[in-house]
Amino acid sequence: MTSSASSVTVPDDDTFYSPDLPLEGEHGEVIWSRPLTGPAALAKARVNQLVLHRSRDVHGKAIAVSGIIALPHKAPPEGGYPIVSWAHGTVGCADTCAPSRDTITSAAHPFNEYPHGLLSAFLDRGWAVVMTDYEGLGTDGLHPYLLGESQAHGILDIARAARRLYPAELSKKLAIVGHSQGGQAALFGGHHAPIWTPELDLRGVAAMAPASGVHLLVAAGTTLSYAQPGFAFTALFLAGAIAGNPNINPEELLTVKAQSVWPHIHDKARIELAKEDSWGGLKGTEQLNPGPNPSKKAFFDQLELMNPALRILAPIRISQGAKDPRIRADFTRTLHHQLAALNGPANVTYKEYEEVSATYDPVELGFHFGLMDTDLPSLTRWLEERFVDQPEEQTPTPR
Repeated sequence: MTSSASSVTVPDDDTFYSPDLPLEGEHGEVIWSRPLTGPAALAKARVNQLVLHRSRDVHGKAIAVSGIIALPHKAPPEGGYPIVSWAHGTVGCADTCAPSRDTITSAAHPFNEYPHGLLSAFLDRGWAVVMTDYEGLGTDGLHPYLLGESQAHGILDIARAARRLYPAELSKKLAIVGHSQGGQAALFGGHHAPIWTPELDLRGVAAMAPASGVHLLVAAGTTLSYAQPGFAFTALFLAGAIAGNPNINPEELLTVKAQSVWPHIHDKARIELAKEDSWGGLKGTEQLNPGPNPSKKAFFDQLELMNPALRILAPIRISQGAKDPRIRADFTRTLHHQLAALNGPANVTYKEYEEVSATYDPVELGFHFGLMDTDLPSLTRWLEERFVDQPEEQTPTPR
């Protein structure tokens, strides 16, 4: 198969993700693409295309980022399909966790598969769906978990790449929707959109159970004298923090015991990091070296920068399950108030559910993922309203 952009032969194996080609160029420029099949593809899409495009990391370095473009069966309306850029939740930092690389046997498969119901509903509405893997997931380098600007680049560049591949079918109308990590990422995407992709018409940002206040969670967790699966996230936070500030030294920051499991970040999914033979086996007090040091200060500085209380020019929608054990409702309520203060209460919609749909896996998926099902009808109506063109004000004709 050859690339639509050149005569270069597109690999049909995993070397697709590591091009031996120059990466310098305009962000969102397609390197190559090929049809996507298997578990990663959306069954209800007319087109599933695996794409590798050019982008930039937060330090300006040219990189490649992968993702998926899915087009609906409905014929495009006049002006083209509106685009929903989906920001996925936590799967891990290992390349095998990338949504576009998903397999039935992957430890990340349940977390990659579950959003397909939500995304299929968007396709049924006649909206194109684009899905970034994020920087370093599937492609070279370590995934910068929760590093806001990095995630924003992925969310926005996949939409730009899609419009390059399908210029006659896709409109400039864009909505960003995300869950958990992706909810936090969606808010950063909305913040950076006016500068990074000014040609796109951002109509709204919807964040379901967005991660926030992580610096407070980590600080509290380091005082605990027992182990818990949630300490897997400390490793993920550190991956993002190092990408934001390469001067953070894991040997200075982490205890010897934590250093022994730090390399797991490269090849284990989040669910595997949570097990007793990895980060889930550490006591809270066994994570970070006691006392102050430069790497600890830099680490917590980066964690504070991950909070998605941001100025966003488009309408914002936040949804949350009251009993979500993974993303705490009190943190999301605080984020809502912060966003309302920055953007005006009229520009921020907040929806909290006392009860959330059950999932097939109540332990790992539970209320956190069930929010997608419960929130879908209300979310879809909100997106429909955003995509409708408002009539322009008519200048009165002089009599």
